[in-house]
Amino acid sequence: MRATDYPKADQIFLSFIDRLLPNLDAYEREHVVRLDDPEVRRFPFLYALEVGSMSLSGPEIEGLRDYLLSGGFLVIDDFWGTRQWATFENEIKQVLPGYEIVDLTLDYPIFTAFHEIDEIVQVPNINNGIRGGPTHQSDGYVPWGRGIHDENGRLMVVINWNTDLGDAWEWADDPRYPLRYSTYAYEMGVNFIVYAMSH
Repeated sequence: MRATDYPKADQIFLSFIDRLLPNLDAYEREHVVRLDDPEVRRFPFLYALEVGSMSLSGPEIEGLRDYLLSGGFLVIDDFWGTRQWATFENEIKQVLPGYEIVDLTLDYPIFTAFHEIDEIVQVPNINNGIRGGPTHQSDGYVPWGRGIHDENGRLMVVINWNTDLGDAWEWADDPRYPLRYSTYAYEMGVNFIVYAMSH
């Protein structure tokens, strides 16, 4: 199986996490799970990307809802512009009807869970990053950190919109890719894991 950023981004990021947090009980390699598989509940942390064209089946909707409302944590990444937002929003509202999507301001604890994050950076894909070109795609000019909380206030979905953390993980070992973006992406990834494991 090969998809955008997968498996290289997952492999490099997991290798980094293993060195930084050696006591964390995690898979040594990437592990693809189906949202409609009951085994998904074994994983406290899921990462999904390019959700701007996502189309979930009924069992996947139910599986993801059950996962999230049972304490799971989902990180969304790498989707751009208003059209992809509309598709994602439609799908996630089927998963979590009645749950509000909110903007996460920089004083939110996820931005200080391990590293201090003082701005939401728009991380470009590899092509734009190495050329020094625009960091945006489509009409996604402004990066956003958004989230969805459960009824107890626990953040269960973090949404990275108009940014591509996965490309920064994937290409961190390429000297042409700007260190600024990789550093930010790794810091955010660590924060996601530390936050998810401590809340």
